[in-house]
Amino acid sequence: MDKKRVAIPLVCHGHSRPVVDLCYSPVTPDGFFLISASKDSNPMLRNGETGDWIGTFEGHKGAVWSCCLDTNALRAATGSADFSAKVWDALTGDVLHSFEHKHIVRACAFSEDTHLLLTGGLEKVLRIYDLNRPDAPPREVDKSPGSVRTVTWLHSDQTILSSCTDMGGVRLWDVRSGQIVQTLETKSSVTSAEVSQDGRYITTADGSTVKFWDANHSFGLVKSYNMPCTVESASLEPKYGMKFIAGGEDMWIHVFDFHTGDEIACNKGHHGPVHCLRFAPGGESYASGSEDGTIRIWQTGPLTHDDSDEALVNGSVRKVKVSADEVSRKIEGFNIADEGKTREKEKEKEETGNE
Repeated sequence: MDKKRVAIPLVCHGHSRPVVDLCYSPVTPDGFFLISASKDSNPMLRNGETGDWIGTFEGHKGAVWSCCLDTNALRAATGSADFSAKVWDALTGDVLHSFEHKHIVRACAFSEDTHLLLTGGLEKVLRIYDLNRPDAPPREVDKSPGSVRTVTWLHSDQTILSSCTDMGGVRLWDVRSGQIVQTLETKSSVTSAEVSQDGRYITTADGSTVKFWDANHSFGLVKSYNMPCTVESASLEPKYGMKFIAGGEDMWIHVFDFHTGDEIACNKGHHGPVHCLRFAPGGESYASGSEDGTIRIWQTGPLTHDDSDEALVNGSVRKVKVSADEVSRKIEGFNIADEGKTREKEKEKEETGNE
């Protein structure tokens, strides 16, 4: 019987609770990287191309709702239900700064120049921390109309974009004045907001709709497509902008043509709702995080996997430790310990039964 050609993802284990946020770094001299946030309170860092586990950031005492990497992938930031946002050394796993809040932190984002950290959450306050002066009080932007769900920067850090958990719309704030200058109207709460790599579009997911907005001039609605189910996340392919992905409660990852909205692929594999989706910076793959506690990395190009049902990439929960030898190899960035790769290969063989 001929086997139907299906997308076979890399499956990244390691989290013990749902995966609720994902963020890729830009391409660095050492490749690109993927950080994941989970309700298990242990954010994880992985090689963005292979899914290989690099390390786990230990220190939060509650669910981690948001995660991000700075432009050089040298620092990570996380927002948590333990009322804190933390900045981490992405090479060692050590906490660099811990910023206490008065309620759950749902969203965080590094500025493009990496000097600032933006946070938001159930306090209904947007805060900007100066990472060059971490002990200084943060700047508080004008009070948000609702609990903050997403935050991001655009226009070379001159504008802040945020959405709320309990109301529709995306608000754009002028950083200098601290005031809302525009609201992108949506019927439902926006659960995902992404600025395209070229800065042209804002991609939002609200209810069962994915919308694309002009990010530079009028902030007008460019395209709006109805989805086959309630979707929680959407991402636009960054290199050519010809396709986008969306995922949500039906557990599938849907791939659509950007210009027509036609569905061109549907990838199945998760065993729970899909909470987050992001394209890799080169568009050659994308990652999905789910209620089932796994991350799956899907190739967008021709299949290169063998006929095995799944490629297992296992991670264990422990703090990133750096030996003297590794430090010498990490002078300019990351390096996955050879020992760690060997351990993961041995685990893969055990679980797949391959010799």
